Amino acid sequence: MTNVIVEVSKFLMMILFALYTFECFAAFRRKISNEKRARIFKRQVFFLYLIHLDGYLSIYAVTDEIQIVILYFLEVVLITVLLGNYQLLYPNASRLVTNNMCMLLVVGFLMLTRLSYEKAIRQYIFAIVSTIIIFVVPVLIRKAKFLRKLTWLYAVVGIAGLAVVTVFGNTSYGAKISITIGPVTLQPSEFVKLVFVFFVACMLHYNTEFKQVCITTVVAASHVLILVASRDLGGALIFFITYLVMLYVATRKLFYFAGGILAGCIAAVVAYQLFSHVRVRVLAWSDPLSVIDNEGYQICQSLFAIGTGGWFGTGLYQGTPNKIPVVEQDFIFSAISEEMGGIFALCLIMVCVSCFLMFLNIAMQMKDQFYKLVALGLGTVYAFQVFLTIGGVTKFIPSTGVTLPLVSYGGSSLVSTMILFAVIQGLYILRQDEGETNGKQNIKRRTRFDEEIEDFS
Repeated sequence: MTNVIVEVSKFLMMILFALYTFECFAAFRRKISNEKRARIFKRQVFFLYLIHLDGYLSIYAVTDEIQIVILYFLEVVLITVLLGNYQLLYPNASRLVTNNMCMLLVVGFLMLTRLSYEKAIRQYIFAIVSTIIIFVVPVLIRKAKFLRKLTWLYAVVGIAGLAVVTVFGNTSYGAKISITIGPVTLQPSEFVKLVFVFFVACMLHYNTEFKQVCITTVVAASHVLILVASRDLGGALIFFITYLVMLYVATRKLFYFAGGILAGCIAAVVAYQLFSHVRVRVLAWSDPLSVIDNEGYQICQSLFAIGTGGWFGTGLYQGTPNKIPVVEQDFIFSAISEEMGGIFALCLIMVCVSCFLMFLNIAMQMKDQFYKLVALGLGTVYAFQVFLTIGGVTKFIPSTGVTLPLVSYGGSSLVSTMILFAVIQGLYILRQDEGETNGKQNIKRRTRFDEEIEDFS
């Protein structure tokens, strides 16, 4: 009977997630009324709750543990608070961004509960902390006009945060990426990414002369070089690409972008020569089966899991994702592909794509260059991290050891990503405010014009 429940649950989750994903892109249609768009968002929330319930019914059917039921209801409360309070406190916020954030959280909760109940509990606690923080962030973005004046504070905080890890950090898989303070382990680079985007936006939003670009590049390179010294090459790559994209959009000079790509290629060759763990990852990527007992074990197990799952998946608890080292963090996408199926995994990618498109849409419609660059930078950080994670586990690129935002286990990653989404919400609300202000001004102009016509008559 349990196998029947798991099998039915698997197909139901897949269908519901496909419907949710379809609604993500249906919301982008231009010729659609606000009422229809609101109904789309309501259907998304309905699918979200059903996927969550369906997944936990499957987990409970296999484990038969009451603590699973308790955790399910606790997560329902959290998701309801997130959805309800955001709509209540910020009626002008993007419903799509909020829904997608909650959907990705739900997928992460489900898979983490299946993989490790203890880590699922800790992830839930991280999510509570994040929720408290993100209710404040949109207000700061909307009201705090001084954010564009903190240029060098962002630089100092960013460089200092990364440097502390380089000196005092914990080494994990050949890289120093975290620091332990009492019972808490932090990964500062996750938060510095956000600060870095604000620094670059501050430097380039009003001045893109050659001297200004050189100063900005030196500071940005300092961030990247510190990460390279810590051997956090995945993080260094995210910082590097984010800066190139922001620089190109701010200056509109292809020369800078092309020069940056060339410098990056040279740096990659140098890193390959200098760092043994880079050579190991390249070897594991190029021919993992030849070193399956050592360097290629992780990527081989990832590929086996994805291949075993096929299009429809094996069902929760019917696969062997725990054979993949660090599966809850860097390789959670492989576990999702194995047990929830390739179709579910593709829908997950498309939900991430819809988030990125929404971020770009906000960036393009912001009139203030500072906020435009912030939205673009944060969107690039998010999209490129998703690309690195999924590309690494599918052998499209060498593994870089970065997590899948909102889905993978990790307190720093979860908190920083939810803050990123909250900043985007703040920018979306600002854009809405600009639209309302312009609308009121147009009405006033039309009213004055009508009065003048009446006087003339």
